[in-house]
Amino acid sequence: MPSHYIERILRARVYDVAKETPLNLAKQLSERTGNTVYLKREDLQPVFSFKLRGAYNRITQIPVEARERGVITASAGNHAQGVALSAHLLGIKATIVMPKTTPPIKVRSVRRLGGKPVLHGDSYDDAYQHALTLAGEHGQTFIHPFDDPEVIAGQGTIAAEILRQHPAPIDAIFVPIGGGGLIGGVAAYVKYVRPETKIVGVEPEDAACMHAALAAGKRVSLQQVGLFADGVAVRQVGVETFKLAKLYVDEVILVSTDEICAAIKDIFEDTRTIAEPAGALSVAGLKKYVQRESCSGKSLVAIESGANINFDRLRHVAERAELGEQREALLAVEIPERPGSFHQFCKLLGRRSITEFNYRYADSRNAQVFAGIEIAGDEERKDLIARLNEHGYPVTDMTDNEVAKLHIRYMVGGHAPGLKNELLYRFEFPERPGSLFDFLTRLGRSWNISLFHYRNHGSAYGRVLMGIQVSGQDKEKLQGLLEKMGYPFAEETANPAYQLFAGTDQITAG
Repeated sequence: MPSHYIERILRARVYDVAKETPLNLAKQLSERTGNTVYLKREDLQPVFSFKLRGAYNRITQIPVEARERGVITASAGNHAQGVALSAHLLGIKATIVMPKTTPPIKVRSVRRLGGKPVLHGDSYDDAYQHALTLAGEHGQTFIHPFDDPEVIAGQGTIAAEILRQHPAPIDAIFVPIGGGGLIGGVAAYVKYVRPETKIVGVEPEDAACMHAALAAGKRVSLQQVGLFADGVAVRQVGVETFKLAKLYVDEVILVSTDEICAAIKDIFEDTRTIAEPAGALSVAGLKKYVQRESCSGKSLVAIESGANINFDRLRHVAERAELGEQREALLAVEIPERPGSFHQFCKLLGRRSITEFNYRYADSRNAQVFAGIEIAGDEERKDLIARLNEHGYPVTDMTDNEVAKLHIRYMVGGHAPGLKNELLYRFEFPERPGSLFDFLTRLGRSWNISLFHYRNHGSAYGRVLMGIQVSGQDKEKLQGLLEKMGYPFAEETANPAYQLFAGTDQITAG
């Protein structure tokens, strides 16, 4: 198998569209870790990700007669853009099936690069199955994002560049893992040319499909994956990539979301560029490896795999930019404290995207909701306020209130003395316009919501923290309803953060 992949990698056609990216010394990171650290800058590719290499190499292998029928793939991110651009440059029609939760910026990017986006389902798995169906119906060639020898070989050209750019010994190369295409190609090449160099994979703790597979000795499918590092949010590694990992990967390191965030900052401080979470995985793993091994004086390489981060993930910057462009309204709305009023209020908002939602029970008559609502401009904000007022929901416009923007929006809440039988739950649901309303509709109007916090973090899934008043005999009924709704959830009533800062007089967690 090694020589088989070496030949594929050496023959891979990637440089018609991709470029040889630099291997930069990370001076500050090197100083802090006591090692010589290099960054392989795949974020500098035309689509800001390494994925272009494998996509182009695979598409060039398609016979002429099959090219006329076009290509198709399923992706919500970097692979989608790589396929769209590659097909466009080769004069081939490309269909990209993307989950409905895909951020509009990525859909627009695929269209701009010449691809035809098709939105289907709420997850990658939904999009993947639909893409296979369409491929069968129309005779299109499916371009797998990672489990294809030609895709793997295309990604492996990164390893050839690293070893050419750094002819001296390298102690370890750190590689992010999603489905395994990148590490498969890199490991196969490096272990053939320099077998003494360690290949270390890096995965998020909440999306560790390769780590789980290697531990089990077989491919496993994760029931759920975290979405912060969305570029590597894969439930199951590929058949071919798993074979390569078993042969050539020395270990897989798991890192937390906080460690990924710290790595993004590290990369910024050395390069003044912002990596996406998946792109910073390798640096997070490198730092953890150095700390664990207490090593110094080593030559270490981290593959910075991409920089396709959503702007609205830069939370503070995104909030202020949206407000400055009159694309977000901040409203304080008074609603009556009775079952169903919360649902009616959300219905009045229509299918608008809600960027923030804070609510806490105050008294038995009325409650104040602090909401951030996405709008198209100043006129829409005025129309929305007028609509809410007409339906009996008094509104205070805080869009231009500096104190509200800087402080109050994060301080809504507190204890609720006298409030009984409150249970606290956290939920996740697919993020798209109207999703909060859909969530509340499925919950129904039989339950009194006593605490609610929702925030759109620029990711594919929205997260809600919700308090519900439930008597002892109704808890089982509520549990059954929540399970039937199908959203991932967990009870947090006993969480110390809730008890210290927002809890009620009585603890009812079972």
